Amino acid sequence: MRSFTPLILSLLGVTAAASSAADTDSATTNVISLTTDTFDDFVKEHELVLAEFFAPWCGHCKALAPKYEDAATELKDKNIPLVKVDCTVEEELCRTYEVDGYPTLKVFRGPESHTPYGGARQTDSIVSYMTKQSMPAVSSVSEETLEEFKTLDKIVIVGYVGSDDKTSNKSFTSFAEANRDNFMFAASNDAALAKAEGAKQPSIVLYKDFDEKKDVYDGKFDEESIMQWVKTASTPLVGELGPETYAKYMSAGIPLAYIFAETKEERDQFTEDFRPIAAKHRGEINIVTLDAKLFGAHTSNLNLEPEIFPAFAIQDTTKNSKYPYDQSKKIDAKEVGKFIKDVIDGKVEPSIKSEPIPETQEGPVTVVVGRSYQELVIDNDKDVLLEFYAPWCGHCKSLAPKYDELAALYADVPEFKEKVVIAKIDATANDVPDSITGFPTIKLYPAGKKDEPVEYEGSRTVEDLITFIKENGKYQIDGLAEGAKPEQGGDVTAPASASEKATETPAPSEEGHDEL
Repeated sequence: MRSFTPLILSLLGVTAAASSAADTDSATTNVISLTTDTFDDFVKEHELVLAEFFAPWCGHCKALAPKYEDAATELKDKNIPLVKVDCTVEEELCRTYEVDGYPTLKVFRGPESHTPYGGARQTDSIVSYMTKQSMPAVSSVSEETLEEFKTLDKIVIVGYVGSDDKTSNKSFTSFAEANRDNFMFAASNDAALAKAEGAKQPSIVLYKDFDEKKDVYDGKFDEESIMQWVKTASTPLVGELGPETYAKYMSAGIPLAYIFAETKEERDQFTEDFRPIAAKHRGEINIVTLDAKLFGAHTSNLNLEPEIFPAFAIQDTTKNSKYPYDQSKKIDAKEVGKFIKDVIDGKVEPSIKSEPIPETQEGPVTVVVGRSYQELVIDNDKDVLLEFYAPWCGHCKSLAPKYDELAALYADVPEFKEKVVIAKIDATANDVPDSITGFPTIKLYPAGKKDEPVEYEGSRTVEDLITFIKENGKYQIDGLAEGAKPEQGGDVTAPASASEKATETPAPSEEGHDEL
């Protein structure tokens, strides 16, 4: 465990001069442009580097640019350089680092050691993430350095463990190493300092700049228990949902309640009104506010009527079940609190968005809708290959004739038809339990293992899809076993093009990723 004092000095120190090999104009930017000739030498000369691999035409790269520049300016004084590489010029370098979409951000500790950047693409997130990367997994703090450590990030975690408690020290260190991308960690074996902070040994204190400012954990020192506590303690009672926080809330494993409001004043008032309710159900549900002017379109994903605000809905993020609150009613914290309790207790039926169930199935591809999903995909003893598509998706339209051809190979053979179903569902018009982040998404639900779907990630050719079904389905049926051959032979054997491999995201967002 490294001492914290020199770390503070290094973070506040003046950055070393940039390598003369780097191509940069310090008068206009703090982001350093690198080429194939300068990249390796630069990352060798710096302990820690964040690199953006970009294309000038990439819309997401353009949106990131000012945030990346601001982060570079802030991190310059911490000697953490931010660099960029134009992949339309440095093609070989980008292939070397397996860049397959723009922008791609990677953290380098020398040319041979690099990992994907795991934070949000916002200035504060980049600064926070890279600052964590510059620190040891666990820093040592004392009475003199604790207060300064608390100011390094919005959330910091300190373990107060006696030096002779090897088991607790090992558990805390292992947890810190596994979660260093998300939080800053420190430790102290000073019992008097622990007592002054309202803790005992062994315990963990999570310091934060919101709500009650800190939480103390003195439960079982195993990583799973600590993680569950940290997830709850690090989440605001009533938070704000946006690109920077979305992934955290969706991965929390508990329902998420949305409050849509158009003005900041309304959102601030709802935050205060719902805080007691959030405290009462802490660990059972998360509650967030959203700017309805920016994110009002998300109401349709929650089966709410758009443009009627304020609005409230709950989403079970694990089952993707939606519980919209009656929009004819006022968003009153006391009444909505009762609705929240009823949803948690399982007394409210989820809302299901669904197209009408087709009276007859026309064509070889089975059409699934929200209200037939359970029957046609889950409650049967067939291998079901399901395409989640969007009507506007160009890649989906390109796949359609091949998907029809694939379906015919199984539908036209009676013994195959009874065991394999090729199906599709419009994921924009029907609720589906799975989280779909791009179109088309194709998954196989094997008979007997419907709760373990296998996502298809290969080339979108008839032959490769047949192989996928054979290798992952219960019945291992070869769609070509009867001698049938795909009509579009060229598409079967040709290497997949970039368009075949690409997936269209539902809509541009801060967390989007442009394909090559």
